[in-house]
Amino acid sequence: MSGKGKGKGGRGSGKSTSKSAKAGLQFPVARVGRYLKQGRYCERVGTGAPVYLAAVLEYLCAEILELAGNAARDNKKARIIPRHIQLAVRNDEELNKLLGSVTIASGGVLPNIHNVLLPKKSKGSKSSVSQDY
Repeated sequence: MSGKGKGKGGRGSGKSTSKSAKAGLQFPVARVGRYLKQGRYCERVGTGAPVYLAAVLEYLCAEILELAGNAARDNKKARIIPRHIQLAVRNDEELNKLLGSVTIASGGVLPNIHNVLLPKKSKGSKSSVSQDY
């Protein structure tokens, strides 16, 4: 029994590692697992389910934030506002399909003018009167 002593038996330091750190994620895996259990979506929740769900949520947030950041940069702004998130989601085909029934508060609408409302372009513009005053 020499050299053994109390403790974890040479498995490293006693510092614990979170499930998110083990999975290499920023989103909280343990919290997602707790919500899955408390939500009563099923009787039992496997150990991989909250990791997978947290990874999917993190990916979706990163995708939306990247597109919204691009929209903010296009508008010469340094801060993302709900309008930028709305523009990012509605201009992306897959995100628009996923969030089609979602209303983003203070998001506004996409700029769009129907073709019928636009002035007609005539080929013989010499006979038309200019509207410049």
